[in-house]
Amino acid sequence: MAAAAVCGLGLSACATVPEDGNTPVAVATVQGEDAVVADIVSRMTLERKIAQLIQPQINSFTAEDMERYRFGSYLNGGNGGPYGDEFAQASEWLRLADEMYDASVRPMPNGEPIVPVMWGTDAVHGHTNVPGATIFPHNIGLGAAGDPDLVRRIGHATAMEIEVTGIDWNFSPTVAVARNDRWGRTYESYSENPELVATLGAALVEGLQGDPDAPGYLGTGRVIATAKHFFGDGGTTNGVDQGDVNGDLADLMAVHAVPYPAAIEAGVETIMASFNSINGRKMHGNERLLTDVLRGQMGFDGLVVGDWNGHGQVQGCTVTDCPESLLAGLDIYMVPDDWRGLMENLIAQVNDGTIPMARVDEAVTRVLRVKYRAGLLGPDSQRPSERGLAGQYELLASPEHRALAREAAARSQVILKNDGVLPIQPGTNVLVAGSAAHNIAQAAGGWTLTWQGGGELSNDDFPNATSIYDGIAQAAASGGGSATLSADGSYTATPDVAVVVFGERPYAEFAGDVPDLAFRDEEGLELLRQFDAAGIPAVAVFLSGRPMWVNRELNAADGFVASWLPGSEGGGVADVLFGARPASGRLSFSWPESCGATPVNGADGALFRVGYGRSLTDTSPLRQLDEECAALEAGAGADWFVSGRLSDGIRVRAGEVDMAQMLGTAPLATMRGYDRNAQEDAREITIADNGYIEFFGIGADEAYRIAYEVPERPEGTVTITSGTSRLDATQYMAIAAGKGWREMVLTAACLPALGNTLRIDASQEFTLRIHTIRREDVAEGTDCAF
Repeated sequence: MAAAAVCGLGLSACATVPEDGNTPVAVATVQGEDAVVADIVSRMTLERKIAQLIQPQINSFTAEDMERYRFGSYLNGGNGGPYGDEFAQASEWLRLADEMYDASVRPMPNGEPIVPVMWGTDAVHGHTNVPGATIFPHNIGLGAAGDPDLVRRIGHATAMEIEVTGIDWNFSPTVAVARNDRWGRTYESYSENPELVATLGAALVEGLQGDPDAPGYLGTGRVIATAKHFFGDGGTTNGVDQGDVNGDLADLMAVHAVPYPAAIEAGVETIMASFNSINGRKMHGNERLLTDVLRGQMGFDGLVVGDWNGHGQVQGCTVTDCPESLLAGLDIYMVPDDWRGLMENLIAQVNDGTIPMARVDEAVTRVLRVKYRAGLLGPDSQRPSERGLAGQYELLASPEHRALAREAAARSQVILKNDGVLPIQPGTNVLVAGSAAHNIAQAAGGWTLTWQGGGELSNDDFPNATSIYDGIAQAAASGGGSATLSADGSYTATPDVAVVVFGERPYAEFAGDVPDLAFRDEEGLELLRQFDAAGIPAVAVFLSGRPMWVNRELNAADGFVASWLPGSEGGGVADVLFGARPASGRLSFSWPESCGATPVNGADGALFRVGYGRSLTDTSPLRQLDEECAALEAGAGADWFVSGRLSDGIRVRAGEVDMAQMLGTAPLATMRGYDRNAQEDAREITIADNGYIEFFGIGADEAYRIAYEVPERPEGTVTITSGTSRLDATQYMAIAAGKGWREMVLTAACLPALGNTLRIDASQEFTLRIHTIRREDVAEGTDCAF
């Protein structure tokens, strides 16, 4: 970096630095946070100021773009990794961090100040975007552990692993107070109790950033923290993600805003605005709450960052045109892909007076203030690879961090029932059953390597992890017994005890929203009943991101453990099952007695109240529970694909390749996530020449209703097949091209032999986007529609 460019920052004498483009600004004689930041802001052009307020994702821009535009920050999305590889090794994350940093600090014309970029990531239960990192239990489990010191230690370990890869900023902790467990993000909440959320959220902030009043704050082994999502995300009507929160504002704040003053007191540097609305007004455009309440009443002086295109949901806004958010108090727009258009519009809106320059300067000041505190401005600022822990890959899942994760997993286990089968005694021969028993991805849940988690992930993707079965096997062997894995529960020699591991499949955000709390997957139930009939004592280990109605399983089991999503250390689960650690976990959420859709927050309607959890010596009987559930009788519905995910039992293939969760590449088709109304709530499908995709599912002879979009006219023929019927849909697709989102209804009128398969063929490469696929009854004679 040229010395002249560096000296452009200060008022007088400043140090020179090498001309290698790798060293950030030097400290001038201007001293102190406010003076340094004000001096930089005073020298920035409008274009550079607006760039500080733009946050794209790594797969939508290049280092050349970084050098040209000088974004203030960037992020990796839940399915994004360095250089297009979401499974990139840690060294590639660090290499990209250096590449983007270097581009951000290259010399500027006319002595303009140089401001290093910062990288943000969702490390919500460990640095879990990176293969091999420690995977801690999700927040719901830590809420059951209930120990702020444990959470603080987890925050520090996570920050260390983040720094290894050169990343500056963590979008965590989630301090939502989940009040309707149908919400797909319930497991990101510590508790339904606001005070417990406040305590544990503040502890994680302290673990990530350090003590703001002590040496080492935001120093080596620490990263910037984010309290999210301000506010009310856990209280939406019907538990719908990104929905509306209704009620008297004071009453809503008495529950959902409680964690924020605690996080601010702990020194949190950033707060993320929520997708949800408060009484019909989107938070990304709510000046009263983002400015008057958060800054005025709560005294927050850090920066407010938006969520993934959240500003585009504000009334009157689009993703590329939303001055309302900046005017309301947002400081950084998270605009993953459409950053160029947004930048151009914001610059124009300042120039035409829509946005006052004073508001821009205020937002830029907040961004730079955080960078100053994090050591990104000044003589100590370094390339990511030159920082304290950078490149120390042995810290990823180090023995100390794995031991901490194992402790956390053990302390989060909550025993709901124990007829004397626990603890498992030394010398016992254990049969371990259930497809989840040896499935690390299912125990880890969402936000693990991929956004939704699970899916195509296998144990090979987790080199530094132990499955629940492996943990049980080690514990059994150490006590002179044995453990045998049998996913389907079959055996030759009768075991002394069976452990059945089952539960929810991984999900994240709105993909996890459910209409009720009935647990429908009967794999675990059938196994428990099988062992009960054979007179074999059985322990249920239930993996879930929320309390659920499992009365049938509770009745059939001799012991029942709410294991939540324990992460990478299955040995922690085994520690409690075998009595190596006490059963200290206690419910931080009420457990429902019925399967309906009514939220349970307290004693009314709770089978087990907050604070419930048995010790290993508590073998008092649990009464026989009612197994009637109207929701089960109504069935699971006829959705095949919704909110970015295939429903249970639905598959999609392209030739011989099973494309799990509609993401992946095959010779005949490619699928990627696409944003319609929310992050990756649709799929863009490109069918190759003479290729096809085919869905398999259920629904007898019901019609198909499909929300779809065709971006360009097909060049060849497009056919749709269901059952034994085939339809030439070329003309319909040509008419739909460029018309935006439409609805297709396929009935017996055009496909007389409708079946439980749906196939789309193309003679030449063809792209369409799908948001939902649903089977439903229609009146006889209903025409097809496109």
